[in-house]
Amino acid sequence: MSATGGTKAIVAALGANLAIAVAKFVAFAFSGSSSMLAEGVHSVADSGNQALLLLGGKKAQKKASEEHPFGYGRERYIYGFLVSIVLFTIGGVFALYEGYEKIKEPHELEHWYWPIGVLVFAILAEGFSFRTAVKESNELRGKQSWSQFVRTAKAPELPVVLLEDLGALVGLVLALAGVGLTLATGDGIWDGIGTMCIGALLVLIALVLAAETKSLLLGEAAGPEQVSRIRAAAVDGETVTRVIHMRTLHLGPEELLVAAKIAVPHDNTAVEVARAIDAAEARIRAAVPIARVIYLEPDIYSAEAAAAGEDPAATPGGPALH
Repeated sequence: MSATGGTKAIVAALGANLAIAVAKFVAFAFSGSSSMLAEGVHSVADSGNQALLLLGGKKAQKKASEEHPFGYGRERYIYGFLVSIVLFTIGGVFALYEGYEKIKEPHELEHWYWPIGVLVFAILAEGFSFRTAVKESNELRGKQSWSQFVRTAKAPELPVVLLEDLGALVGLVLALAGVGLTLATGDGIWDGIGTMCIGALLVLIALVLAAETKSLLLGEAAGPEQVSRIRAAAVDGETVTRVIHMRTLHLGPEELLVAAKIAVPHDNTAVEVARAIDAAEARIRAAVPIARVIYLEPDIYSAEAAAAGEDPAATPGGPALH
């Protein structure tokens, strides 16, 4: 993901949420709507989440050190996971609690035009933020469906902002429905039901985000297309005849580790093998620029061992790469 594109979407979402949060709390103060209170807290949580994403992006730019030789790229994953926790606790659980309390003790709305006006304003502002996130995501999504994009994206920022903005828009519609039904029936229980629906929605989105960012934190391999390009680039047919084993790991959204055992001709000298490795590394970096950490181990390919189902590069007493 382009760091610039992700930052642009985050800043747009942050500006929209701060303005919306103020408006929602004003509407709650005048109307007493629990939907407005839940939505206000939701917007504050979202604003905090965007601040966390910006902080994670900043920390990820730190240079590698002796203590962290592979750098700090995974800071972005850590802060993305924190976002899911904040959204679950402050956003979802609070809304469920507030909705439950309102259903227990419903009351009529006062100054109904405040929540209606604020909700319409919020829908327009969130729509602008969501449109920005969709535009930035489309540049990377390609032919993937939206669900595939969220599941496979290695950078957490755009999927997080997309799901947050989508949840915010749906939550605003639910809040509008709760307020509208309360006004139409004179029964404040509908405001509480709308608030609980908002809470359930936020909890669901938080769980999806937590699952995706947890997978990134554990370590994900490169995508199939990148793996194919790396394999093709490593082999030149002469100095490197095949890739025997290969493992890839994202050290961060834009930094990939590649570890591979490559087959070289059995009669090559040490100098020739070293040159072959250097050339293969250069080809891999040209084919996949984010492959910044590359470890290539030369070995002799054994067709007999491969046919027997054994490690085709294993030697007695020598470890194989798995």
